[in-house]
Amino acid sequence: MNLRSPAFAILFAVSLIAAAGNMALQSVLPAIGREFGLIDTLVSAAFAISALMWTIASPFWARLSDTMGRKRVIQIGLGGFVLSMGGFGLAATSGLEHWLGPAFAFVLMAVARTIYGVFGSAAPIASQAYVADRTSPEQRTQAMSLLASAQGLGTVVGPALAPFFVLPFIGLAGPMYAFALFGAVVLFVVWRKLPSGEVVRKPSESGHRGAAGKVHWHDPRVRDYLLYGLLVTGAQAVNISVLGFHIIDEMAVNGIAARDAQPFIGIAMLAGAAATLMAQWGLIPLLKLESRDLMRWGAGLALVGNLMSIASPGYYGVVIGYAVVSMGVGFARPGFTAGSSLSVGPTEQGSVAGLMMSLAGLSFLGPPVIGVALYELSEPAPFVANALLLAAATALCFFSKRLLAGPPDLPEREETPSPETPPASQPGPEGNR
Repeated sequence: MNLRSPAFAILFAVSLIAAAGNMALQSVLPAIGREFGLIDTLVSAAFAISALMWTIASPFWARLSDTMGRKRVIQIGLGGFVLSMGGFGLAATSGLEHWLGPAFAFVLMAVARTIYGVFGSAAPIASQAYVADRTSPEQRTQAMSLLASAQGLGTVVGPALAPFFVLPFIGLAGPMYAFALFGAVVLFVVWRKLPSGEVVRKPSESGHRGAAGKVHWHDPRVRDYLLYGLLVTGAQAVNISVLGFHIIDEMAVNGIAARDAQPFIGIAMLAGAAATLMAQWGLIPLLKLESRDLMRWGAGLALVGNLMSIASPGYYGVVIGYAVVSMGVGFARPGFTAGSSLSVGPTEQGSVAGLMMSLAGLSFLGPPVIGVALYELSEPAPFVANALLLAAATALCFFSKRLLAGPPDLPEREETPSPETPPASQPGPEGNR
């Protein structure tokens, strides 16, 4: 796949809009919770519900993308995103405008997040597998880094745009309506412009296509990559979930209300996103690091960022510490994603992408709730817990034989079709494109 092609640009937009919408929601959710009078831990549980459903649904979408086709599954995922964001916005507006009681409005918000959990993993799974289908092993780390950078850019766009959509009448729910609309536009572009996502493989003697491979959590080829990814992304989930509440409390010391603290939350998230992009767009291409090096630097930097948050309380310490953590994750995520992809064969890409998405769900299942609960007990507590997780991830990079060796060199794999090979037909309107 040409990484400058329209198809890759569309996949980039798919990842970007999902990340932007979720980070915009994440940036306003603490303020909505405080406006509703809910305890912080309960607010973070809304994301835990969606994470649970994400984890359960991810393997299903991975297998379906191998049989139904990547493009159709991307469309299903985007449709779920639009429905979830719009529904969340309506529920939030109902509570903020006192059309419904806060408790009932919050239940509806949780239902909307559940919809996202069920369908939301479909689009990134199929997008990752689409790219893996059409890149050579030599291209894989760069391609995965660029696709991951779409999420990084989304974390810039979401919090940066969110304050502009906090408008009269719709208030804090405005960002959800805006990103539901943006998601609908991207869904239309995918339907009309994205080529079929399948790669033609060598047919079997019977004339039937071979069954897609299935990779399990305990598969020794990817097990340590998954463990590392769970430690790093779990720590990141704690940082993200605590950030809004932490900044609201820091601003409250200066007499700034929760609703008015929104721009300060946006600035902190913008700093973290900029650090992620600097890693993925600048440092990774410049240094040409292999996946194992990315993982070592990533866990180490994230560890340092959490130690800084412990040593330097206050708004500026929060922002700088979060930025360093985000830079570390910017290194780590493409490292373990590309490493796991390169460790399996071409027919197993959908399956390993499903494991990556399940991992993303698991990281936002327990850690955010635990992190916010620790924060309510003691301000430094979640950062101390994160430091322990990231120290374990760093140690794993140096003690795991699999991670020390890096992905095996499998030059016989032919994962990129020749220029004259047309995309395989799929059922539906994308067939024969």
